[in-house]
Amino acid sequence: MQRIYIFKRFERFWHWSQALLIITMMLTGFEIHGTYSLLGFENAVTVHSTAAWTLIGLWIFAIFWHFTTGEWKQYVPTTEKVVAMLRYYTVGIFVHAPHPVRQTQLSKHNPLQRLAYLLVKLVINPLIWVTGLLYMFYNSWAEWGLGNLSLSTVALLHVIAAFMMVIFFVAHVYLATAGHTWTSHIKAMITGWEEVDEEPSTAAK
Repeated sequence: MQRIYIFKRFERFWHWSQALLIITMMLTGFEIHGTYSLLGFENAVTVHSTAAWTLIGLWIFAIFWHFTTGEWKQYVPTTEKVVAMLRYYTVGIFVHAPHPVRQTQLSKHNPLQRLAYLLVKLVINPLIWVTGLLYMFYNSWAEWGLGNLSLSTVALLHVIAAFMMVIFFVAHVYLATAGHTWTSHIKAMITGWEEVDEEPSTAAK
């Protein structure tokens, strides 16, 4: 094993801040939906809206950071070794099979992660934000020429997107435990340092 510096300081801040805000929005969102009562409807709406605007601001800055640093390239999708990764996560990990992809500073995410993040960025996030903002500015629909929109349809699409995010969140937490130990990936997102297998040429020396 060798330790390499994978996640920069801003990436770690962005990751944990985003996680906290998304968890807050999930909890308050389900309360708004009537699943349970903890804060009360009005307080839940206020917290949910505040977390949403904060997350939008964080994402805008994160997009700027990724494009100015070139880190956006980490998310370019590829189908190479996708099947191998699926086999690893469903079977190989339970029989201690070697990881199909070696993590590096220039390739932080495996092919399956890249496709998952692409789904989040191109489908789940836009659906959540468009429907959420429409929901938030419902009283302005007529002024914007959107009077023919159905509030129930917008609400339904927002809930569907929320459940998609919950599914992604659960899968993300599971995959975070799929390192050499169940805490190694989590520690890497705290310290920035990831433990990876040594390259064959290095290990042979």
